[in-house]
Amino acid sequence: MNNSLLYYSVGALLYCPANKKTIADSIINNRFGTKYSLALCLEDTIRDDCVAEAEHILTDTLYCLDRQSQQRAFYMPKIFVRVRNARQIGRLHKTFGESARLVTGFILPKFSLENADGYIQEIVKANETSKNCVYTMPIFESPSIIDLRSRAEILYALKDKLDQIEDRVLNIRVGGNDLCHVFGFRRHDDESIHQIRPVADIFSDIITVYGMDYVVSGPVWEYYRSHNWEKGLYHEIADDKLCGFVGKTVIYPGQIAVVNEAYKVSENDYRDASAICNWDKTSHSLVSGSASKERMNEYKTHSNWALRTLLMAEYFGVKNY
Repeated sequence: MNNSLLYYSVGALLYCPANKKTIADSIINNRFGTKYSLALCLEDTIRDDCVAEAEHILTDTLYCLDRQSQQRAFYMPKIFVRVRNARQIGRLHKTFGESARLVTGFILPKFSLENADGYIQEIVKANETSKNCVYTMPIFESPSIIDLRSRAEILYALKDKLDQIEDRVLNIRVGGNDLCHVFGFRRHDDESIHQIRPVADIFSDIITVYGMDYVVSGPVWEYYRSHNWEKGLYHEIADDKLCGFVGKTVIYPGQIAVVNEAYKVSENDYRDASAICNWDKTSHSLVSGSASKERMNEYKTHSNWALRTLLMAEYFGVKNY
């Protein structure tokens, strides 16, 4: 789904280990701002022997947020739980009880042909038993999509499966660091992941298969205190946008504002998109000069871009400079 504001509203997705006991207090006191989503991770950030404890802390966090939200006003982000396996979804959703209403959905790591059916079945079941919509965001980071001989077949097969629950898939996400890990790559803070051609080619194939029907979100940027981290993040987001990504995974609160600012729509794009979406259907011409008289607008050619641009403007805003 890529024609509704909801699917563009994940924005900056802040990753946090699910066993972080201070997360509820940070949300209640608006320490992360008021425009971001939150991923509470039970997978890579949690030791294998600490999963049960992390699940308990996660449940307490949701209960605390639920209780406090009924007593005071604060920004409640979209909250996602990154699980380790399909079985966790139903069990946790039941364990959360009434607090489950705070969980927008579940993140599915290393989404592949081996686990897709199990994940999808659990999302369907969760929606059957829930009062609220339960969404999901699969992550394409499995080494199985690296092999050129089978990549297209796997990506299309996974799309066929996801299409069964298309309206419940908020975003397709990509695991840049996981894919780089397979090759032994790591970008520096003055380099964009889109310069790493083997990984960028995988991203391109994911956008090709999914980008017409789903919102695909950009990979994590791991720098947050280096000399060039902010400039580097702006640079990579510019590449993300040009390649078809919307939103980004972040791992430090300071990155949220950069993502939100970088995804604001320029005034020229906003004016042109508005003109295209409000084209006079009785006009004999389907082409005209842009509002700034710098380029050509075509109703038929640019209508998909225009709708996407207006949805991004509605969520991220328009640059006033």
